[in-house]
Amino acid sequence: MFGVDEAGRGPVLGSMFATAVVIENVTHLPAGIDDSKHLSPERREELAGLLRADDSVRVGVSEIPTTRIDDPETDMNSLTVEAHAEAISKVANDGAQGIVDACDTSEKRFARRVTEVTEPTVEITAEHGADETHAIVGAASIVAKVERDAHVARLAETHGEVGSGYPSDPKTRVFLREYVESHGELPNCARASWRTSKDALAAREQSALDQF
Repeated sequence: MFGVDEAGRGPVLGSMFATAVVIENVTHLPAGIDDSKHLSPERREELAGLLRADDSVRVGVSEIPTTRIDDPETDMNSLTVEAHAEAISKVANDGAQGIVDACDTSEKRFARRVTEVTEPTVEITAEHGADETHAIVGAASIVAKVERDAHVARLAETHGEVGSGYPSDPKTRVFLREYVESHGELPNCARASWRTSKDALAAREQSALDQF
């Protein structure tokens, strides 16, 4: 049995991560598994460590970097399909069955698309909110969030305070604005195709015009 979820679809900074968790018996998952959004960062770290340390659990992680996200030839739904399929392909065997968190208005369409590009022959069910209703998907959401958080922490080591990376985060918006003001361009960790990035560039251009 496997479950799949992703973290980082919406941020303006950094990569998106998808994780597949495989276990023969879901009752053997660590106690306290839940949708990652309902858990503290410390608890997520603890549970992710338990999952990775368990020999009966296999964990596959896929990363979609900003260069892929900004590719005009694709879109976030297609990239999420790609990420789910890649994560599954790293750890699932032919004939495996699994549940993925649906990132499409049509659950059946999302399941079909992921199945079509997954290397092993697997049977996939997609559900909205699967990370809240299925422990195996909740486990995947936890590892994906831990991977995403570690990624953001590495960005902060390079750039200083970057916030959560989400457009709604004032710290992230300040980071982008100040970076563009200082360097005249976006940092390579920014998703240039996102509205927030475009706004930061436009604000600098307007500021330059005002000064002129």
